[in-house]
Amino acid sequence: MQTRKRRVFCAEDHDDTRQLLSLLLGQSDYEVEAAKTVKEGLRLARRKRFDLYLLSGKFPDGNGIEMCRHIRQFDPVTPILFYSAAAHETDRQSGIEAGAQGYIAKPGDVFELVKAITQLINQSKHTAGKG
Repeated sequence: MQTRKRRVFCAEDHDDTRQLLSLLLGQSDYEVEAAKTVKEGLRLARRKRFDLYLLSGKFPDGNGIEMCRHIRQFDPVTPILFYSAAAHETDRQSGIEAGAQGYIAKPGDVFELVKAITQLINQSKHTAGKG
């Protein structure tokens, strides 16, 4: 029996970074759907199911903290991970308080990012299996 690819939602306003993340995650056997604005991202996140939401910190029409809070209104369980250039401890804390499970500062090791994504998804699936 073939298992489905794990699906990652990637919200990133910078075109090159969004393409790099999509390519890297695709090579790691993830199916990626990407958005470049908060509005586009929330529309996509409401329509489809994902195994993880990967959010940037800033967008032309808002920020990742707002997006995270909105996602938590309709999806309280899927892991959310920030990958953001906002690297202060207060930024990380704001992301966690908004409902994220992790926060990685840019620029960072993208292979560590993939590792964190895999770990969060595996933890989420393990926890869901217990309930």
